[in-house]
Amino acid sequence: MIITKTPFRMSFFGGGTDMPSFFNEHGGAVISTTFDKYCYVNVRHMPPFHPYISELVHNRFERVNDLEEIEHPLIRECMRLHDIHEIRLTYEGDLPARTGLGTSSTFAVGMLNAFCALKGKMMSKRQLAQEAIHVERDILQEHGGWQDQVAAAYGGLNRIDFKDGDFSVHPIVISPERKKELDENLLLFYTGIQRFSSEIQADTFAKPVDKTQQLKDMLALVDEAEGVLCDKNTSLNEFGKLLDTTWKLKRGTGAKVSNGSIDELYSNAIEAGALGGKLLGAGGGGFLLFYCEKEKQENLKKTMEKLMIVPFNFENGGTHVLYYAPQSYSPRKEIILK
Repeated sequence: MIITKTPFRMSFFGGGTDMPSFFNEHGGAVISTTFDKYCYVNVRHMPPFHPYISELVHNRFERVNDLEEIEHPLIRECMRLHDIHEIRLTYEGDLPARTGLGTSSTFAVGMLNAFCALKGKMMSKRQLAQEAIHVERDILQEHGGWQDQVAAAYGGLNRIDFKDGDFSVHPIVISPERKKELDENLLLFYTGIQRFSSEIQADTFAKPVDKTQQLKDMLALVDEAEGVLCDKNTSLNEFGKLLDTTWKLKRGTGAKVSNGSIDELYSNAIEAGALGGKLLGAGGGGFLLFYCEKEKQENLKKTMEKLMIVPFNFENGGTHVLYYAPQSYSPRKEIILK
């Protein structure tokens, strides 16, 4: 039996510039962090006593006798890529899917990590990120960027740069005290709205209107935000104000990024004392993140009392194998022949 644990991420700056269609020409970069909410993937080979050869438990049950019968495309293609057969796989997440936290890519990274362990292999964080990108973007042709897969694999507070069909990960080095202050000044609220990120991204980038300048402006904010984080003499409040700037730019990239209800929630939060914030992920719903000084947080919570608040702390581990108990495996046909 193999169990992997993979963190969800929150993206602060540069979202959209991690799309190959943009960064291969202009370069791209994001600042993001993973935090202590996870997806767990449990995999083992199925005992040969059932009328089906694989059982998959995600948002529904699937019991199948052939790889092609698997309806979940990500599971099917990851199994095909690693030649995985006759398994019981379960997925559990601390937070709901389709909410702007990169849940699909986090699942992909955690599942690939589990499949490698099942085969008795280890893959580097870079290899896991690359494979997850390959499955989601090349094989399944799902519209989206690369940051989610990289963040889930590596973990931590990072600047991730994208250029010429490749990526590089640069940890943001700040004092533990400053990092704790940033963590404590961020509040996460769940809107209750779920949506498919790929659909929002497809809508954003399919329109004939040129978004290049907006994305360049969002890319420039990555340098500015990194400068704020790394300069101990600069107040972290400037980070919060930059979140407000990047959200306003992002709202202009697509009609489905926001809506009247989200705009009202955001406006109310700013009036309650938040210095800035953003809707996480591609937009359209999910989680609202706000930067708010401690003395104003109770007022913000009261204003947003209809939404669920999600306590969190930053994490640094990235995906890892939580439990490893390998088992011998013989294909069912061989067992029957014996």
